[in-house]
Amino acid sequence: MNSLRKADLKALIAAAVLFAIIYGLLQADVIGAFWELNLVLIGINIILATSLNMINGYTGQFSIGHAGFLAVGAYVGAIMTVKLGFNMVAALLAGTAAAGLLGFLVGLPTLRLNGDYLAIATLGLGEIIRICILNIDYVGGAAGLMGIPRLTSFPLVFWIMVAILFFIKNFKNSAHGRACLAIRENEIAADTMGIDTTKYKVMAFTLGAAFAGTAGVLFSHYFFIAHPASFTFMRSFDILTMVVLGGLGSMTGSVMGAVVLTFISAALADFPQWRMIIYSLTMIILMLYRPQGLFGSKELSLQMFQSLKIGGKKK
Repeated sequence: MNSLRKADLKALIAAAVLFAIIYGLLQADVIGAFWELNLVLIGINIILATSLNMINGYTGQFSIGHAGFLAVGAYVGAIMTVKLGFNMVAALLAGTAAAGLLGFLVGLPTLRLNGDYLAIATLGLGEIIRICILNIDYVGGAAGLMGIPRLTSFPLVFWIMVAILFFIKNFKNSAHGRACLAIRENEIAADTMGIDTTKYKVMAFTLGAAFAGTAGVLFSHYFFIAHPASFTFMRSFDILTMVVLGGLGSMTGSVMGAVVLTFISAALADFPQWRMIIYSLTMIILMLYRPQGLFGSKELSLQMFQSLKIGGKKK
């Protein structure tokens, strides 16, 4: 436990140093408005990728409806600030709770399914949420909910992202997380050993949905609008791609997947006709030569670099 606390403290110090450097560059206008926007997007995408990794990577399920929970968080958070006059803290709590509650209610019946059947069910769920939003005049319908104040900032996104990453890391190392990993490896064997598989699958699904709701609140309060077109099934595939790129079961892999894909998308913004071609070719090459993703199921750590150094010296 002491070694884990020391590792957490080192990671927190590293996060503080990284934040100080980036924030200093933003304040000095070295990083312009375009890249500031993309830094905020990277933080939101990291939350989305790591939260989906709890479901797909840690528990071994196949969910592709994450954009639906993102939409719930975005709209509930916007209603709290625009319609009801609450502050950002209340919006974050309400958006997170609403998405988590929906994840729990949906998870109970659907997580008895596996594989392609669960993927189809979650995909349908995401589309149901989007279609319902399109037909609710209270939230703007097809025009979207506009006039949302910009209450999201880079510091807010960064530290919420750090808090969620620490929560997911500690969850993975807990008894609950180990039960989820056991279900991923062999659900029948886990059930035989007395693990309540439905309970832990619903738990992971609920937490993943809740964090997607948090990302939704941050998203809508940065771009001034919550629009149904931002939450299509293609958005769910984008999030899934980040997880697969980094490696299913690796939190640092999900972080790197979100950073790499967001950066590629931003860097190719001036070449819209080539962006999707390069993006697609990158994924095809990765799947051919590294199908387990950049990190597989491993986590980036100092021990990994130390082992590389030791191996190099022995050679």
